[in-house]
Amino acid sequence: MQPGRFLCAIAAMCSLSACAPASFDDAQGSGPRSNFTQTGETTSEVISALMERRSLLAEDSVYEQVATAAISASSRAAEAELISAKLRAEAASKNWFPTLGPSVSLTDLGDLVAGLLIEQVLFDNGRRKAEREFAAADVEVAAVSLSQDMNSRVETAVGLYAAALRGDEKAAYGDRALRRMQEFRRIVQGRVDGGVSDRADLNVVDSKISGIRTAAATARDAATTARAELHAMTGQSFDQKPSHLSIGTPPEQGQFLSVLKAGAEAERTIAQAKSGRAGLLPQISAAGNVTTDGSGAGVTLGTGQPLGLGTPAAIQALEASKEAAKRQVGEAEEAARRAYSRQVQQIASYQRQEGETSALVRRSRETYELFQKQFEAGQRPVMEVIQVYEELVRREQAYIDAKFEVVLIQLELARDLGLLADGDKI
Repeated sequence: MQPGRFLCAIAAMCSLSACAPASFDDAQGSGPRSNFTQTGETTSEVISALMERRSLLAEDSVYEQVATAAISASSRAAEAELISAKLRAEAASKNWFPTLGPSVSLTDLGDLVAGLLIEQVLFDNGRRKAEREFAAADVEVAAVSLSQDMNSRVETAVGLYAAALRGDEKAAYGDRALRRMQEFRRIVQGRVDGGVSDRADLNVVDSKISGIRTAAATARDAATTARAELHAMTGQSFDQKPSHLSIGTPPEQGQFLSVLKAGAEAERTIAQAKSGRAGLLPQISAAGNVTTDGSGAGVTLGTGQPLGLGTPAAIQALEASKEAAKRQVGEAEEAARRAYSRQVQQIASYQRQEGETSALVRRSRETYELFQKQFEAGQRPVMEVIQVYEELVRREQAYIDAKFEVVLIQLELARDLGLLADGDKI
């Protein structure tokens, strides 16, 4: 082939390869953009679903401020992996272009001839298409991993904030109970000094006071620890007396992030199997070589990998990996359904306990007030009043625990659904 015709052929191959599909990598913009922003003609349904997710935390609330601070302070290792996956996908989107590389050969006279080898694959049984599909699915897996990472981080931060609030509330109530029990102790001490009561009654009161003091100190330590951990996580301090945390109801058709990730991983595995299978089948390439001695071009037929007696089994194994990937998606969906059912039942259970303990607290307070009046009228001994008051304290603490357990499980459910961070802010 003449050099002129050879160059024309290479130009034609380049023009055909320009028809390669566009990737969905981020375009450079003047302002900050979400990692899930897509450009180009090809878009991913998985990444679009991540982009459309909205946080269930109330806007302009302290909880939303905690979530924003947690995301902003993240080191975002998953974000770096997503950027890397996008670059790999961008590189794979151009695998239609001819490859260019040096060539060195030894002539019959013992001379080395340097040249430039240009090769364009004409038919490869879909191998390069599968490579592009693999890279696109790899981006989806990295995107879901980033969403999981950010939602888990928000759940941890808001959970720490809620734990600090619970500790504060229990400690504050413990302090009030401690002051009331010390007043009872003063009364019992007077009765002991007057010979009306036995010394054992005073020991019982001291034991109850010690228990309340220890519980209040433990709650205060828990609040301090949670708040210190939250500050180390976000570098900020937040209001210590906000309104009660309320999380919106998740949508009925919400899909767990674990299922999205399993689907993306399955697509990636299937694409890898397609690429591996195509590598075991024949492919046709056009190649040209330009050297100092001249140029030449031709069409070659070959395989990406050497064939052997185990090739049929290798092809069957690749086909079996596709089925395994699909079954893994089914397992992820089953695990998600079980987790959803468990969390919904736990929320309902703790909400029931919250309502029941609230009613018990109300009745215990009424009983205590009645006993207190009867004691002041000389109709009840002080030890009976102390016993009723101790029961009221226990029920108040149980009510506080049930109230915050509802919040913590709601956070877990929202985390699994990817509804603790707005998709366009990740």
